Amino acid sequence: MQSTKFDKKVLIVEASESNIGGTWISKGTVPSKALRAAAKLIQSFESQFGDEKGRKPYERFRMEDIMAYKKPILEGKNKKVKDDIIKNEVDTARGWGRLIDGHTVEVVDHLNEKKIYTASYILVSTGSSPTIPKNIDIDHTKILDYTSILDLTHIPRRLVIIGSGTIAIEFATVFAALGTRVAILNEEEDVVPFLDHEIKSALLKTFKKKNIQLENKISIEKVASNDLRNCDEVHYKIGESERLQVVETDHVLYIGGKAPNTKNLGLKEVGVELDEHGYVSVNNMYQSSIETVFAAGDVIGQPSLASASFLQGRLASVKMFGNPEEITNSDTDLPFGIYSIPEIAGIGLTEDQAIELGMDITVGRAYYENLTKADLNHETDGILKLIFKTDNLQLVGVQIYGEYAADLVHLGQSVMANNGSIKFFIQRVLNYPTYTEAYKIAAFNGLNRVSKSGVKYKKLLDRD
Repeated sequence: MQSTKFDKKVLIVEASESNIGGTWISKGTVPSKALRAAAKLIQSFESQFGDEKGRKPYERFRMEDIMAYKKPILEGKNKKVKDDIIKNEVDTARGWGRLIDGHTVEVVDHLNEKKIYTASYILVSTGSSPTIPKNIDIDHTKILDYTSILDLTHIPRRLVIIGSGTIAIEFATVFAALGTRVAILNEEEDVVPFLDHEIKSALLKTFKKKNIQLENKISIEKVASNDLRNCDEVHYKIGESERLQVVETDHVLYIGGKAPNTKNLGLKEVGVELDEHGYVSVNNMYQSSIETVFAAGDVIGQPSLASASFLQGRLASVKMFGNPEEITNSDTDLPFGIYSIPEIAGIGLTEDQAIELGMDITVGRAYYENLTKADLNHETDGILKLIFKTDNLQLVGVQIYGEYAADLVHLGQSVMANNGSIKFFIQRVLNYPTYTEAYKIAAFNGLNRVSKSGVKYKKLLDRD
């Protein structure tokens, strides 16, 4: 759509026979967040009013009822994308594309008919697919992946999640909110290692409160049925220990890594350079080793976020047809959001990263338990951290664990993008009661820490 704004003729090659939008709409982001929204509503109701009979949510609700509103949401998002494409006069070719050269794409449709299209530029945005486990057979009945779990007709009483990334954390907390007893079996040494240490500590406290079992550095031996106990069993070992551990479950959710969808696209044949993992190698303008071939989204690797993909694709178009200076002026700090319950979000440096860089920093903290809004909503688990330079109070990082974290982070992003300081939060009125008030509390908390180190309060506020 950005390319059409430059009055260019655009064609999308879409593999799906009916939908547009790929995993973002059909299988991943939108449907999983629909489940989260339902689970969050149920948890909020439980925390406010409880159940007079003491029943767990999985005893009161059916999964198919919870997910009933997923269908109109997905249909609505698909219609919106299609309408936008039609409105912007973007053409669509249904089928599988393959590059013939830097200007030519061959498309084989679902009737096996071939068509050739030529263009000044080609953008590869084929996304990624989940990796297949070596010793686990995903049958989509007992052993599920992140797409088939959304098709369950019931809420499981017990769920084992094999995985360690953000998707595993999201599903673990969502099902825990529905009353499911969850166990996370992580084959890595740590879970979400990129998180700020205090944010991770808060997350692990939530795990303990919700009885989410977490085992790190495990190796899966097998998944087997126990007919006598009418359940499945996951057999595993921890670390170097030879002791076999067993956990019972109703279902297993396997969430492994992702692999780029770069096979059978003719990329290597035309000279597009791929890295050792098969991702398309691009420069800071999302241009591949061939001048006329660009790539964006999961197919180029991290951060593997829908939000980042939108920006990458737009900037690639700007490089092709617009003003390349916009790319150099674009935001280099990307926010992240984990849609667990509560949410996790951040931008810029963590406290540990700033210290490792040798920066003289101070940290300001606001705990959700001190927010009136959180009290009103019974959502007092959370912390907002501001990491800023001690000498000039410049904000260099925001790390949040708590409800609406993925929304709140953008206020910090705006201040950081303008090289602003924590004085922004101190000198402005923020609505009360709101979760945004946490910025003001954290800013004053940080300012007090600097003041206690010997710098007079007035001098702090007078700094440029």
